[in-house]
Amino acid sequence: MNELRTEKDTMGEMQVPANALYGASTARAVENFPIANRPLPPAIIHAFGHLKAACALANKDLGKLNAKLADPIIAAAKEVAEGKHDVHFPVDVYQTGSGTSTNMNANEVIASLANNKLGLGTTTHADGGVHPNDHVNLGQSSNDTFPTAMCIAAVVAVRTRLSPPIERLEVTLSHCAKQWDGVVKVGRTHLMDATPIRVGQVFSGYAAQAKAAELIARGLEGSALTALPIGGTAVGTGINTHPEFASRVCAALNGSLGLELMEAANHPAAQAAKDAFVEAHGQLKTIAVSLSKIANDIRHLGSGPRCGIGELVLPTIQPGSSIMPGKVNPVICESMIQVCCRVIGNDATVTMAGMGGVGSIFELNVAMPVMIDAFLESVSLMANACSVFVDKLLVGLEVDEERCAELLDASLMTITALAPELGYERCAALAKQAHAENKTIKQLVSELELMPPARLEELMSYDSMTRPES
Repeated sequence: MNELRTEKDTMGEMQVPANALYGASTARAVENFPIANRPLPPAIIHAFGHLKAACALANKDLGKLNAKLADPIIAAAKEVAEGKHDVHFPVDVYQTGSGTSTNMNANEVIASLANNKLGLGTTTHADGGVHPNDHVNLGQSSNDTFPTAMCIAAVVAVRTRLSPPIERLEVTLSHCAKQWDGVVKVGRTHLMDATPIRVGQVFSGYAAQAKAAELIARGLEGSALTALPIGGTAVGTGINTHPEFASRVCAALNGSLGLELMEAANHPAAQAAKDAFVEAHGQLKTIAVSLSKIANDIRHLGSGPRCGIGELVLPTIQPGSSIMPGKVNPVICESMIQVCCRVIGNDATVTMAGMGGVGSIFELNVAMPVMIDAFLESVSLMANACSVFVDKLLVGLEVDEERCAELLDASLMTITALAPELGYERCAALAKQAHAENKTIKQLVSELELMPPARLEELMSYDSMTRPES
């Protein structure tokens, strides 16, 4: 049987696992919210660690908290920031909408660690020691700490998790564009044959989308997410906190994280609304739309191997069917597309959570935990998917030049290059005739002797069709 200890909060005593660093308030939340049976992402817990350390330092410098208590709080909070105590943050994602349970979880864990450093035992309450509310939460409210931790976690996640793999994706696609720039293939619009295009041009388009996605991600690092609600306390008025508290907390965070965070210009807005997150996740959705386009194109261009387009040869990484021997599927593309579906779904969650009458009501948004959970999931999924897309697909991707040439010769739309000399309507008739007689455009025009052979060869240069006239 697991050993228990007795902890207390303002509602009375609670039995807590003897080895748990948290106390009564956290235990109540665990008991009250058996919903998803999973806690918030570690990134939000680590952000709380950074935040609580910065708050204790600010309170110490302002003379609100003596060094005897502030120093062990700072040391304990840094351990939380480093991920050393993640197991002691069990509160479910679907908890109180303000994130109060997670804030108290952080307060209690840090108080226990600090008290232990003071030699007072691992407890959230100790005579002469650190108190979770009076000291760890000094000058703060869940209503400004949780959204501040959200901002920290989001900006750090975008910078460290999302931007690097998107940049690598862009670099790899750009390499593909250069490598295959001499290969001409059939262009397609409306899923129908169109004029020729170089494979390099196709991949330069994908690289441009990836570059735009990278710029979006980099932009989020300096977006409205960097404006922190800290200092607003309960309803944005700053009750029970020092006027310099927020600016000092921001300075401490910037020093420890290397970011450019600042105090929100308007605290009531920063706490009552989460428009910055709705906007930021909308940008993540845009990235997802771009990634899904790239993945979908590549899987279609690799369709086959005999009865599809087959211009690209995707790496063979696993059997594709439990019943059809030898079948191989574009599984990496499918994985990316599913990730993008999830991100777009998460955008609906973030949007709904930020809406007035749903999440943002009067002086506080009360759907913050699900909002940051969705946001961080989107970042993590796309970061991982981009890395896998490069490693498992793009690195081994090949172009079937013979197939490209075969389809190009068969294309009727190369007739477009002859339209300036033969006219649109005559070329349309020739295209229909070539299709009916199962002939290539070059073959038919040559048989009908519609222009000198040398001129026909010049105009029917597929590579020239992909380049602007000089």
